[in-house]
Amino acid sequence: MAKQKVAYDEKAIQTLDALEHIRLRTGMYIGRLGDGSHPQDGIYVMLKEVVDNSVDEFIMGEGRRVEISREGETMSIRDFGRGIPLGKVVECVSQINTGGKYNDDVFQFSVGLNGVGTKAVNALSSGFEVTSWRDKKFVRADFERGRLLKEKKGKANAAEANGTFIRFTPDPEIFGEYTWNEDFIAHRLRYYAYLNSGLSLAYNGKTYRSKNGLSDLLGDEIGEEPPLYDIVHCREEKLEFAFTHGNAYGETYFSFVNGQYTNDGGTHQSAFREGVLKGVNEFAKKNFAGEDVRDGIVGAVSLKLQDPVFESQTKNKLGSTDVRSWVVPAVKEQVVRWLHENSDVAKSLLEKVSNNERIRKELANIKKDARERAKKVAIRIPKLTDCKVHFDDAKGDRRDESTIFLSEGDSAAGVIVPTRDVYTQAIFSLRGKPLNCHGLKRDAIYKNEELYNLMRALGIEDGIEGLRYNRVVLATDADVDGMHIRNLLLTFFLHYFEELALKGHVYILETPLFRVRDKKVTEYCYNEKERDEAMARIRSAEVTRFKGLGEISPKEFGQFIGEGMRLLSVTVNSISEVSKTLEFFMGKNTPARREFIIENLLTDVA
Repeated sequence: MAKQKVAYDEKAIQTLDALEHIRLRTGMYIGRLGDGSHPQDGIYVMLKEVVDNSVDEFIMGEGRRVEISREGETMSIRDFGRGIPLGKVVECVSQINTGGKYNDDVFQFSVGLNGVGTKAVNALSSGFEVTSWRDKKFVRADFERGRLLKEKKGKANAAEANGTFIRFTPDPEIFGEYTWNEDFIAHRLRYYAYLNSGLSLAYNGKTYRSKNGLSDLLGDEIGEEPPLYDIVHCREEKLEFAFTHGNAYGETYFSFVNGQYTNDGGTHQSAFREGVLKGVNEFAKKNFAGEDVRDGIVGAVSLKLQDPVFESQTKNKLGSTDVRSWVVPAVKEQVVRWLHENSDVAKSLLEKVSNNERIRKELANIKKDARERAKKVAIRIPKLTDCKVHFDDAKGDRRDESTIFLSEGDSAAGVIVPTRDVYTQAIFSLRGKPLNCHGLKRDAIYKNEELYNLMRALGIEDGIEGLRYNRVVLATDADVDGMHIRNLLLTFFLHYFEELALKGHVYILETPLFRVRDKKVTEYCYNEKERDEAMARIRSAEVTRFKGLGEISPKEFGQFIGEGMRLLSVTVNSISEVSKTLEFFMGKNTPARREFIIENLLTDVA
């Protein structure tokens, strides 16, 4: 049936008020929606937007404690800052482009410069309450989905301190079913503490605070595995940074602007990297290559900027171009001074750099041979069915949607290829079980054709700055072999390119295990519980157990990688967990692992 044409005239033009626009185009304001299973999901962005305001008060010297609590789906935040001016409480949480963040004298280093934060939280909450206390008076307002229900003013209890209280419940009409993850909340609060020495954040009985700022952050991230030398830590009024080296491959950074974690880096991170390189070279009176100085580095940098420019509303990447001119020389000067004052650190650092240089030169011929072999095989990367939009496209409208599926064999790829979005979805077909990379050196990638081609397909040989796909999705069968391949791929990424997981680019595709249907209804189920519930609804149902992706027809499979695609994010709470986890699961077969498998083995009982 042909689609009916709709006249494009005056009646087709719509005007939405600000709250309606936030609810209709939610992604423009908080990024992804999600269900709470990923730390970048919308509910955590909402929490961040509220806590940011409390931290801004601390930065301006008002209020040293923030109290946060959760009851079910509802979050509450109480700070002890100045409180929202009582005559503007309703406007500040409901009217776009209203707030104090535009006044540089009042908020010098604020993240929330766009006047949107709490308004978006309000609009996207089924229930939202705000109370402000100032000078023994208060104003309280209640909202539902951004619409004011009631407002109350009066004298405050004599013991009530100045500050602001906000309670919100993310709207299930927007987010569907969601669940708060306590680890994600704790991780976010720890970062607030690291970036604001002297601030206490209390959450459900636990208090987060830091004395040594970014040095504490790196210490906690590194964990029990000692770094090669004591953490280099420098703190100035507008710049703080810390770094050390470990035995891992690649570079790992944690970068921040005005307390905002810029997980995609940006100009400040690039300037920090350049400053470290120049500082080491000046101290050593050498001309080391950047990759030799930085391979194995774990660093953190935090800037306070008056007018930061971000590349999106969610502020994941800094775009301010003027920071390089002062960050590079500042970092260089501090690094040179630190190395002169700490001879043991300087000795260990230069030994690491020299070792990196030696290994790089040894690898040069192996890399050359690998590239020559690749040229002889094909101009294109074997087993890669590429898409048209890539993550490294500077101005790609859909770059964040770019996805590569790592499939198990040609049969699985044959299901994905016909149903994929050719613009944003690519497929790399694995030939079998990849090499177990645990404990192997970097040259293993270049000697193994499949891993080398995978690295080339992803564009990460020289770091994840060249990453061609925002989402790297492991699409393996839900059987023993599929799980093993999944673990081998995770080992490859975590061993050589752990930043890929740290930055949230690695996912696991969930596909249905069962199809339950009769002549009228078909339901797809992802576990036994869903299967049993479907069987209870559909009488005399036919149940099919999918053993692998190749058993699902392309016609059926399209819906599982479309809008309803279910992805599990591979998250790493701290880099210290990586080596311990890999050693336990992928190292030598230890009694502890055998015991773990026996205790956690599930068997089907007929």
